[in-house]
Order: sequence, then C-alpha cells, then structure tokens
Amino acid sequence: MAQKPWIVPIPGTTKLHRLTENNGAVNIQLSAAEVAELTKASEEVKIVGARYTEAMEKSTGL
Repeated sequence: MAQKPWIVPIPGTTKLHRLTENNGAVNIQLSAAEVAELTKASEEVKIVGARYTEAMEKSTGL
C-alpha cells in the first residue's frame, strides 16, 4: 500500500484475530527511506525453483 494505492495485499489466514491484526497494517505509515530499504532488501532475495510445475505452468495459458 505504500508503493501504489491500488496495490492491496491479500492476507492468507483462517483465524479472525489474524485478519484483524493484518487489517491494522493500514494504519502504518512508511517513510520513503523505509520503502526504499524494504525494496532493496526484497530485491536481494534469491528466488530458487519454479513457481509451478511444468504441467501447471502450461495450464495457466501464459
């Protein structure tokens, strides 16, 4: 939400108290420096492996 107003995280939870906790994030304000630091850190994460198996990838039509 700090990056673009139309980017909305989709919390994955089955517990109401965790959903409430996740919704509280809307009240967090990040500075430009904090967003830059988080962006830099996430860009340094090495992605290993494929997201989908080959058969699943074919079924996506992409």
